[in-house]
Amino acid sequence: MASSFANILLHYIFAPKNRENRLRDDFRDELHRFIHGILNNTKSKQLAIGSVTDHMHLFVSMHPTESPANLIKLVKGNSSRFINEKGFVTRKFEWQEGYGVFSHSASEKERVGHYVEHQKEHHEKQPFRVEFLGILGKVGIVYNEAYLFDWIEDENSGLIVPSDSPEGTQ
Repeated sequence: MASSFANILLHYIFAPKNRENRLRDDFRDELHRFIHGILNNTKSKQLAIGSVTDHMHLFVSMHPTESPANLIKLVKGNSSRFINEKGFVTRKFEWQEGYGVFSHSASEKERVGHYVEHQKEHHEKQPFRVEFLGILGKVGIVYNEAYLFDWIEDENSGLIVPSDSPEGTQ
């Protein structure tokens, strides 16, 4: 009997609603472990996960019977419920609608995994907007600015800190 063979490597990028800085260090590791657990209950496999306060990267080996849209819906729905039930934030947590998802070749697996896992270092040099628009350009995606992530910036850091964050107020 013949078998099916696939190597589908997908890199997701998604953000909290309004791109607020709600993915704090004090619960980041626990959130990453929870998302890893979500993926363990699917046929797909987490290769790398990384986040900073205003967005998350997830690199997966997608099983061919699963769809990219259903997988990210499962991750976002369950992880937002987890954040709220654990009381990690004082106001209701939601992910922003939409996401970016990009395919990669097997030869890029190590490089992309390293990139995803080292988001903190990467974003000390480059803001999210520059990163995301650069990725869209590199892979040739034509986009309408109206349908991108909310780009909320303040004059000092380029970031908005929500009122339920210990780092400051909005």
